[in-house]
Amino acid sequence: MKAPSRLQHCLGRAIALWGVLGALALRAMASSPEPVKAPPPQPEPLPYEKLVAPFQPPPAVSSAPAPEDTEARIALGRLLFFDARLSKNHDVSCNTCHDLATNGADHQPLSQGHQKRKGRRNSPTVYNVGGYIAQFWDGRAPTLEVQAEGPLFDEDEMAMPDDRRVLATLTSMPEYVKRFQAAFPGEKKPVTLSNLTRSLAAFQRQLTTRSRFDRFLAGQREALTEQERRGLELFVTAGCVTCHNGPAVGGTSLQKLGLVEAFPKIADLGRYEVTREEEDRMKFRVPTLRNVEKTAPYLHDGSVAQLDEMVRVMARYQLGKTLSPEQVESLVAFLRSLTGELPARYAAPPELPKSTRKTPKPDPT
Repeated sequence: MKAPSRLQHCLGRAIALWGVLGALALRAMASSPEPVKAPPPQPEPLPYEKLVAPFQPPPAVSSAPAPEDTEARIALGRLLFFDARLSKNHDVSCNTCHDLATNGADHQPLSQGHQKRKGRRNSPTVYNVGGYIAQFWDGRAPTLEVQAEGPLFDEDEMAMPDDRRVLATLTSMPEYVKRFQAAFPGEKKPVTLSNLTRSLAAFQRQLTTRSRFDRFLAGQREALTEQERRGLELFVTAGCVTCHNGPAVGGTSLQKLGLVEAFPKIADLGRYEVTREEEDRMKFRVPTLRNVEKTAPYLHDGSVAQLDEMVRVMARYQLGKTLSPEQVESLVAFLRSLTGELPARYAAPPELPKSTRKTPKPDPT
């Protein structure tokens, strides 16, 4: 056989070299990562004015005079709030279920009242409730004055048999009589159930808590961290402010629970049980979110134990959204910025008027 020529030899080597280079190129192409896609453009941050607008006080809609919350009435209301002798067995006060030292709540799913009976609904905080559109979860009390009377006679709460027992208790103690006279001067018989509820309401209207968020609302933009501000922006843009708005970040409306997706727990029908109107089925008064990190468990039945879980539940059933872990963390960070200072002058238990021989005895029945 004739030996290959020099030209053929060189050509063979060139072809082999190109083959090797081609194989290497193919391998490189196969192993090289996909080109990185540019992230989608981020929306422009909301202006400060749009972040704070939902939390401003609403315009006045009534010409009715504001309640006259004098210092004498506030001081009397504080005594009444802490006095367990206003319960049948002298063992339940307003503060029992709405402990002012622990953010106005008792941290139980359902509170215990007379004879350790449990009510149907979670005891909400009493801090920052002065501007609520209505009181109780179902909104059945239009004012704090009306609300204050309810627990006194509820058999699962303070269980007083009637107003005569309440008034007999108060008039049996000379200091209480003097306090009522000072709080309601000019009245011949100031110790009345109406004046009791007016005093309790006057006291509760003082129970406000200022937080870093209030400094942000007042113009101190550095009062919130970057993460808290992201959470606030999401709170606004995702629609949370539709219900949780106003100075208390809630309390301005009654809303249906399960607005987008039917809520799984439907034993309590909310406002429907008051009005029997179909449109009120599963409607509850929106609670304040101030101090929300300190007032677990959540919802009308106390069925949600953790704040991050509550954020996910609300996003799903009220907004139809599934939040990312980062979004939940940002929202929780913002909600924690709503934790305020408790008013020390009101939160500590006062020295109560002393009982006398005429004071009705505890009744465990």
